[in-house]
Amino acid sequence: MSRPSSDYVDVEVVSAGGKLSKQAPVPGTDPLFALIARLMDDLFTIPGTKIRFGLDPLIGLIPGLGDTSGAIVSTLLIFRGAKAGIPRVILVRMASNVLLNTLGGAIPVLGDLFSAWFKSNQLNYALYQKHVGSNSTPSKADWGFVCLLLAILLLAVGFIITLSVMLFAAMAKFSTS
Repeated sequence: MSRPSSDYVDVEVVSAGGKLSKQAPVPGTDPLFALIARLMDDLFTIPGTKIRFGLDPLIGLIPGLGDTSGAIVSTLLIFRGAKAGIPRVILVRMASNVLLNTLGGAIPVLGDLFSAWFKSNQLNYALYQKHVGSNSTPSKADWGFVCLLLAILLLAVGFIITLSVMLFAAMAKFSTS
């Protein structure tokens, strides 16, 4: 019996009678990607409404580190998309969603509301589902492009962290004066 690849996720379903049955993953889906997107964007519902939000806007409340952490998780999902053969142009769209969410989330309080509304991970998972399998195996040029794209994304996130640190340092200096 061959071992599944590291990208394979076993799906087990428990029936009403308590019996376990294995199901093959649905083509065009990635259970890990779907889980992370749900955790980050749709985990909670505001009682009495249909408004859903996830961990992304909550961890975004941590100044400097919150939006960065969310961007890192989202960046890892882009890597999964690249490994699955998502076309370059779609990877650019995915990275743009993450960048927009990160830059918008950097605005105190309003950015977290934006993050709860924008749901970049859910958008990226929808792009993943639509385009997975479009390009069977990524070439070295694709990986180089993705690495360059993600380096730019991480530089932008680093810029946000630097600005946050400078802002906190200025506020601390001002408050001690």
